Amino acid sequence: MGVTQPEITQRDLRQRSKEIMDAVEGGQSFTVTSDGHEIGELIPLRRRRRFVARDEFVGMSRHAASIDVAALRADQAAVADHEFADPYER
Repeated sequence: MGVTQPEITQRDLRQRSKEIMDAVEGGQSFTVTSDGHEIGELIPLRRRRRFVARDEFVGMSRHAASIDVAALRADQAAVADHEFADPYER
């Protein structure tokens, strides 16, 4: 069974917005109601990590598909523009 979110009324949201937003920032989610009907959810944003530890990267890389370097270079050569043009030449 899933964890239920606390319900807050639209009025509570207006009157206690600072307190509620602080709770959301701390990871709490809420279901917002109006006249007893669920109208929305307040949920924290997922924060993207900018750093991955070396050991974690190595572990993830073990399951990555292998790359055929020759095929990759052939694909690049097939789509590359081999003629050099000076962008400032008119």
